[in-house]
Amino acid sequence: MPARLLLIDDDTRLSAMVGDYLRAAGFDVDVAGTLAAGRERLLVGPALALSTPFDALVLDLMLPDGDGLDLCRQLRAEPRTRQLPLLMLTARGEPMDRIVGLELGADDYLPKPFEPRELLARIKALLRRAAPSSGGADEVLRFGRLEVDLGARVARVDGKPCDLTSHQFELLVVLAQSPGRVLSRDQIMDALKGHPMEAFDRSIDVHISRIRALIEDDPKEPRRVLTVRGAGYVFAKKQDAD
Repeated sequence: MPARLLLIDDDTRLSAMVGDYLRAAGFDVDVAGTLAAGRERLLVGPALALSTPFDALVLDLMLPDGDGLDLCRQLRAEPRTRQLPLLMLTARGEPMDRIVGLELGADDYLPKPFEPRELLARIKALLRRAAPSSGGADEVLRFGRLEVDLGARVARVDGKPCDLTSHQFELLVVLAQSPGRVLSRDQIMDALKGHPMEAFDRSIDVHISRIRALIEDDPKEPRRVLTVRGAGYVFAKKQDAD
């Protein structure tokens, strides 16, 4: 069964071109031109369902009836859509707009104009990250008060689930599976099977900041996920952080 994608963008020519390209690649694609239409297709709001009918969302930030960031915020606030892979499309030139979107829970972003081939590669990467792991499904990584449940795809602190997106969970797993080892940004992206990072790309840093906010006692003075200046990040061993 093909993966179902929802594209929310008011550019009808772009939507038609991208939709046709993704369908030719084997996806089932639905298109909405407004936030209201997108919410209706996602069953967000009063018409709640047990799960979203889509496997991933491609969301433009600038829409005629509102800001895509508002929908991003709403999706991440609802348990049933919290893990929905979400890629932002943005024509805005300011890096801060992208950073805000990532902080609100978007998994990735792609600035306009873009090549459909790159969009396809990024969507495939998001879906791979969100797919259940075939190995070690019952494994739980435990680090004092923190546990990373690979089978349930959830991180917990003192037994309470953390509101991580699918991408953030995968990033935490990459770090937690190599405690004490410094990983560069390129190594992290390779482990995530993602796209090559651009020089100005701060997505990893933003996601790390979000992870720290959820698993650290004091995100400003982290003891679990540490920055190694000029090198990358390291997940502190149990005896170092507990």
